[in-house]
Amino acid sequence: MTLSPSLSLPNFHSSFLCCPLKSKPSATTFIQPKPSSYPRIRALELDQNTVVAISVGLVSVAVGIGIPVFYETQIDNAAKRDNTQPCFPCSGSGAQKCRFCLGSGNVTVELGGGENEVSRCINCDGVGSLTCTTCQGSGIQPRYLDRREFKDDD
Repeated sequence: MTLSPSLSLPNFHSSFLCCPLKSKPSATTFIQPKPSSYPRIRALELDQNTVVAISVGLVSVAVGIGIPVFYETQIDNAAKRDNTQPCFPCSGSGAQKCRFCLGSGNVTVELGGGENEVSRCINCDGVGSLTCTTCQGSGIQPRYLDRREFKDDD
């Protein structure tokens, strides 16, 4: 089927294209060089709320991925270094003074009428000190993640 020169295809127009598509040349016309710019899709017209919503979504995804990766690398780096920081509560000794007997091992109870009863401390069993609960007696300040105790409740 051939088209006569008087009949030509209409130019196609679209609101999404920057420059309209041109109809194909017929066999009787000469071939034109390709245009320097091809039809391209126009940028979407977005309102400010949509741009903000998309930006917040992208930032949220980046933060949601970035923070765990950051902490994982920090944990790996900390595991490579030796921990030599002395424990803060016990000053590196591994033991703390008993709070009930104040380190004496004996508790004095005033009975009244000027009578006092001295008995052995039931908290420390008369020793006067307890194992440090922060470092578990090692004298080294544990790292943050080392302080947690993982117990199986089953």
